[in-house]
Amino acid sequence: MKPIVVIAAPAHEILQQTLLNKGYEVKCIPNATNEQLMMEIRNVQGLIVTTRKIDSTIIDAGKALQWIGRLGSGMELIDVEYAKNKGIKCVSSPEGNRNAVAEHALGLLLNLMNNISKSYEEIKQFQYLRNENRGTELSGKIVGIIGYGNTGSAFASILSSFGVTVLAYDKYKTGFANQYIKEATLKEVCERSNVISLHLPLTEETFHFASHSFFNSLLQSPYFLNCSRGILVDTSAVIEALDKRKIIAAGLDVLENEKLFNYAESEKVQLINLLNRDNVIITPHIAGYSKEAFYKMATVVLDKLGLW
Repeated sequence: MKPIVVIAAPAHEILQQTLLNKGYEVKCIPNATNEQLMMEIRNVQGLIVTTRKIDSTIIDAGKALQWIGRLGSGMELIDVEYAKNKGIKCVSSPEGNRNAVAEHALGLLLNLMNNISKSYEEIKQFQYLRNENRGTELSGKIVGIIGYGNTGSAFASILSSFGVTVLAYDKYKTGFANQYIKEATLKEVCERSNVISLHLPLTEETFHFASHSFFNSLLQSPYFLNCSRGILVDTSAVIEALDKRKIIAAGLDVLENEKLFNYAESEKVQLINLLNRDNVIITPHIAGYSKEAFYKMATVVLDKLGLW
């Protein structure tokens, strides 16, 4: 009898094809409910997910489960400790989409610094405003990166040709400085940076990391970017920071609550507030979602499982 793998996520075809070539039976159920998933994984050896929550209840349903592969970065939705205690291997693939995240962050930043979306919207209204949309060059600026893991280091690398100084802060990592990247304290990043980009995982200590006190500690009115997790940023705090010009602009690929159809009235008010600003760009969690990353995340998971 062939071992079975359930792919409960959108995945590049290379994933299914490789598993089939390795002798697995593959079931693709990307839109399965939790109840359906629990039924399907009873006799399954492997499980592939993206942003689906995998708690102890689901893990217990997989009586034969040997491994869980996460397409993407961040394991906060998977009860990894519980899985490991049951002898289940858990792997993720941040190496697969780190470059895509870095490029998206750069795109948001250059867009904001050069008023690209703003002036395009004005052109739609037959307003041809040149002086009002004079850009700001990235060259010569200080870019603060908070979190120097896969995406933080990739963003620093992609900035190498722009003539910037990178101040990077990571609570758990040292020894990564080079000719243009300087290790810094959080205080130094907040006080000196013209750009600040978050690249942190979601943990108990990073929840609402970008709070009112964080924004109030900024001294240079920087451009603020978040391409990590929406809940790292207190939405009310970023609105206040924009109002008080503690930040000059915000590029957000993620939101505290990304289920827009399920918004409370207060959440709608906050989102509309942000959307009505010409110095804010919001994208629908697509950093790291490139065509190339879609392929690479699958191959990284396969490689870590010894199947590539």
